Amino acid sequence: MDDETAYKLLKLVQEEPNISQREIAQELGISLGKANYCLKAVMERGWVKAKNFINSENKRGYLYLLTNKGINEKAKVTFRFLKYKIDEYEALEAEIAQIRKEADRLKQEERELSDEAR
Repeated sequence: MDDETAYKLLKLVQEEPNISQREIAQELGISLGKANYCLKAVMERGWVKAKNFINSENKRGYLYLLTNKGINEKAKVTFRFLKYKIDEYEALEAEIAQIRKEADRLKQEERELSDEAR
């Protein structure tokens, strides 16, 4: 599981412990099967534990709780994901600056051509 998925999953579970797997899948934009796989992975790592409960619709549900290990891992994943996003943002800023330079150059060339045509 990548850091983005782990970050979003751990954040979601921490904020909404009684969320269903179907809701997790919808929130994360992943399939129900992938949501199940990711939840199992974080439970096997000891980051999340699940407790059975009866929800308001008389169906069995789970309460997902971050463990101490999960809270520590969420902090690590958050910092890694933040660094990744900052790097991505800086690369995008550089690309935008380069494209702006090229657009300005093309605009100048266009002006020069139209001046020559007059």
